[in-house]
Amino acid sequence: MNSSVVQPRRPYLGRGATVERCESCFLRVDKCICELRSAISAQVEFCLLTHNDEVYKPSNTGRLIRDSIAGTRRFIWHRKEADPELLALIQNPQVNAYIVFPPGDDYAERMAEFVPQPDKRSVFIVLDGTWRQARRMFRLSEYLQGLAVISLKNVPVSRYELRKAVHDNQLCTAEVAIALLGEIGDHSASAHLQRYFDAFTGRYLETRSQKVTAGISDDARG
Repeated sequence: MNSSVVQPRRPYLGRGATVERCESCFLRVDKCICELRSAISAQVEFCLLTHNDEVYKPSNTGRLIRDSIAGTRRFIWHRKEADPELLALIQNPQVNAYIVFPPGDDYAERMAEFVPQPDKRSVFIVLDGTWRQARRMFRLSEYLQGLAVISLKNVPVSRYELRKAVHDNQLCTAEVAIALLGEIGDHSASAHLQRYFDAFTGRYLETRSQKVTAGISDDARG
């Protein structure tokens, strides 16, 4: 199973599905941000475990991490069958892997502080999906159960306006990475990803405001 292969599924059919979009950044072609894309090295690597429903959503922010942080890898989530490359990464003795998830009493023994190890690659595994999807991914994937869990110490208020979260402290995927990089002291990488995130959300919102002006509604989760 190749990490870049997406399982067959229905095409994206949400509102805005008929808009002509850039095939890379998924923004409307006249709002494309690909010219702003550049990847820099960070103190850690990111591994995105992406729910299949998120792959084609224009509002998905996991792809912003891939575009901004060098070495970021993406795997499509499967409940029972893990990608062999993902398993190899988790089991690699030269890798110091953590899964990123909010703290919980029922897995308190797995909670850990991030401690960089000079002789190992530090990898943060981020669940890329809605909060409901992420909870299922975290709890139902047996191959993730042996991983140490790290959480943000201070969760900022989300600035992501493309989807409506239940709570203000429910961050989108890119915001989680931005906050994590800041907390481990990698402020350069955090700021780099923040700038790209701001450009993406700014231009996306411009397309919505133009639709509203034209009397066309859009889906808050599109």
